Amino acid sequence: MTREGSVDTIKTRIKKNDIVQVISGKQKSEKGKVLRVDREKGRIFVERVNVIKRHVKPSAAHRQGGIIEKEGPIHISNVMLICPKCKLPVKIGKRALEDGTKVRYCRKCDEILDDK
Repeated sequence: MTREGSVDTIKTRIKKNDIVQVISGKQKSEKGKVLRVDREKGRIFVERVNVIKRHVKPSAAHRQGGIIEKEGPIHISNVMLICPKCKLPVKIGKRALEDGTKVRYCRKCDEILDDK
């Protein structure tokens, strides 16, 4: 239950620049890089996935106008992260290292996914 005026954000373990694979919907089995994460709406934008066409009138921002293709949002639950080591869509876990930093890891091969 939420209070009036408060915004709930969805916890996600997927971050910008991760490589993900779509696991359901019309774009199933397509892979791409995460361009943006919208935690308030629970959606992400993936490169070359869910491409929509927008008809734009000529304006100061778009000199010529015409049809612009851009990525549309898909729900976070419809994608899985691809592990760089095992090259498969995997579930992600979190653990604390000896120095106290929390990192993401692959639950299949136990590889640490974060750079730090």
